[in-house]
Amino acid sequence: MSVLDAVRAEVCALHTHLTRWNLVTWTAGNVSARVPGEDLLVIKPSGVSYDELTPAAMVVCDLDGKLVEGEHSPSSDTESHAYVYRHMPEVNGVVHTHSPYATAWAARGEPIPCSLTAMADEFGGDIPIGPFALIGSDDIGRGIVETLRGSRSPAVLMRQHGPFTIGASAKAAVKAAVMCEDVARTMLLARQLGAIDRLPGEAVDSLYDRYQNVYGQR
Repeated sequence: MSVLDAVRAEVCALHTHLTRWNLVTWTAGNVSARVPGEDLLVIKPSGVSYDELTPAAMVVCDLDGKLVEGEHSPSSDTESHAYVYRHMPEVNGVVHTHSPYATAWAARGEPIPCSLTAMADEFGGDIPIGPFALIGSDDIGRGIVETLRGSRSPAVLMRQHGPFTIGASAKAAVKAAVMCEDVARTMLLARQLGAIDRLPGEAVDSLYDRYQNVYGQR
């Protein structure tokens, strides 16, 4: 199997997590991955249902978002994904969903405050709000990069749109999307019960360092 075929297969398989964790509705949402050693990305085709996705259906584009290979038109978010890859070389995966709880915070234009150890672990602080931008150009990508460059958070809530996540791999970006929705739900429920206290900054730093560098198998 070629490197490109392996990335197609991986990106196709990762889309099953978006439906498994109820992060998408109908054909909305997408996962992309950078092709190692190439100025290319693989992304979901536009408007194709999740149960019809196959590795062969995945679309290959260059890092300007132009179609290179594939029978379908690429996702309408492709130019934004491409912008992220061009300007954040450490990023190898990008995910977009309209998951309901995270999108509710985005609709309010409000960051999710870091008041849970799980948030400190994964996001290293608040999940920030990015600017409003229309679909169809790289404007969303510009907002993602402006908001997340220098941030520890792998997730941004684009104002009145929804969450985008990034990762060192496409799988890591999917994990961040799942975790973003989970903490968005919990924090919304907590706020309905009353005032919420933020975690102290030193606790956030300690938790983030441990989770990123000690937790799990090494």
